[in-house]
This record gives sequence, structure tokens and C-alpha cells, in this order.
Amino acid sequence: MKIRPLHDRVVVRRKEEEEKTAGGIVLPGAAKEKPNQGEVVAVGEGKLLDNGDVRALSVKVGDTVVFGRYADSNTLKMDGEELIIMSESDIYGVLEG
Repeated sequence: MKIRPLHDRVVVRRKEEEEKTAGGIVLPGAAKEKPNQGEVVAVGEGKLLDNGDVRALSVKVGDTVVFGRYADSNTLKMDGEELIIMSESDIYGVLEG
């Protein structure tokens, strides 16, 4: 199944959670902090402006993005995978390199 987000919405697959801290401590599932990075898997057509024009999004499928801690309030499960639908404005930046 595929999803096509509307307007300025972006669908992101969260990166896998770390199981150890930097000091090597293994974290149980409940203590893990959800990562705030993910891969863009689908993007909408763009933001609809007041004058009727559509501004293209700054992110594209395949980009690795950084987003806010609370940007995952809109999650869905597709094919056994948890995806996050967020507005482009919830994305802080694109990781390059």
C-alpha cells in the first residue's frame, strides 16, 4: 500500500532506536528515547499560498531529516511499519553528507 500526503505534509520513517547509551548502558524498551531523525518516504505537492499558487516543498523522498520531539503525534501503521505524517514546518533540517 502507498500513501500520498496532501499539500505540505511529509511522511517520515523514523530511524531505528539506539539500544545502548554512549557509555554502553543497555536501555530497556520503555526507557529508550525515540530518535528525532528519519527518512522521508513521501511528500505532498506543496504548500498552498493565499494567492492560490503552490510552493514546492524543500524536502524530497530519500532525504534524512531532523524533526521536533513532539512531531510524531500523527502516526500510522502501514505494512507493519510505523510512519509519521507531519507538516513540512515540523522539520528542522535535512542531514547532508
